[in-house]
Amino acid sequence: MTTPDPLVSGSQRHQVRERALGLLYEAEVKGVEMAELLAAQELPLEPYAHTLVTGTAYHQGDIDTCLEELSDRWPVSRMPALDRAILRMASFELSHSTDIPVAVVINEAVELAHEYSTPASAGFINGLLSQVASVVRPSEDG
Repeated sequence: MTTPDPLVSGSQRHQVRERALGLLYEAEVKGVEMAELLAAQELPLEPYAHTLVTGTAYHQGDIDTCLEELSDRWPVSRMPALDRAILRMASFELSHSTDIPVAVVINEAVELAHEYSTPASAGFINGLLSQVASVVRPSEDG
């Protein structure tokens, strides 16, 4: 698995996550496979952004199952598409990029929600990702 470059600044990592989020959202809204969307990209994708989008897409079924179980009768299908994309990407990152602290993953997701969604979404995402973290990384404090 590709991990974030330790020499890349926090703002650059945020930009990588923004690009990945945009692609995940675009694929869902357009109803296209991630491979098709990636093939159509004119600019090369940063390696970690590629890992985020392909990993999230590959594990989406398992991620959605986990989110459904933890969201207290709030189906993933009823969540706004952008919130779903943020939750899926951060859930993938929590599960598969264990070298990145839980707090960093959750804070990045909440920041993306504040930037692109609503304050209510940010709170919902924070709470749900905290639950995801307790399941996928029970030994790490979030």
